[in-house]
Amino acid sequence: MKKIVLVCGLISGFLFSVWMVIAMNMVYRSENFEANAIVGYAAMILIFSLIFVGIKNYRDKYNNGVITFGKAFKIGLYIAIIGSTMYVITWLIDYYFFIPDFMDRYTACMIRQCKESGAILAEISKKTAEMAQFKEMYKNLIFVVLITYSEVLPAGLLVTLISSLILKRKTPPQDLVISKSFAS
Repeated sequence: MKKIVLVCGLISGFLFSVWMVIAMNMVYRSENFEANAIVGYAAMILIFSLIFVGIKNYRDKYNNGVITFGKAFKIGLYIAIIGSTMYVITWLIDYYFFIPDFMDRYTACMIRQCKESGAILAEISKKTAEMAQFKEMYKNLIFVVLITYSEVLPAGLLVTLISSLILKRKTPPQDLVISKSFAS
């Protein structure tokens, strides 16, 4: 189990890291944060499909085609945690070393979008205050880590839950039972 978890977790983390660097570079230039969110979550689900692969691989190759929901969920959870941790580490490196003015640009973009949507002055003031508070909280490393985990880990948990439900199997597949009975 450890090997499957490590391999799938590290591959997903690597894919997250590559994706984040490319996506943040594009977003940073275009300042289109909303479009990136949609594409970003789609990429997360696609990358987290390695959870399904890892659970299925363990069930079929190492556990005679049988796996409980709990064991499947545990495997998926570990893969999600490894991939998410690499995502968080990549964001911390990217943010602190390469794009330290990210929050300034993000804040300006959110306020600009609020104005362009035809919001009244009170709504713009409220959005400005919200973004100033968020920007202040983003100065805390622990907050940055937690908010970054909250972006990615729920998607991993969702894929883990769905994969565990789909792949759980209490009895071995019929062809495996038949082939073992002939071998005896």
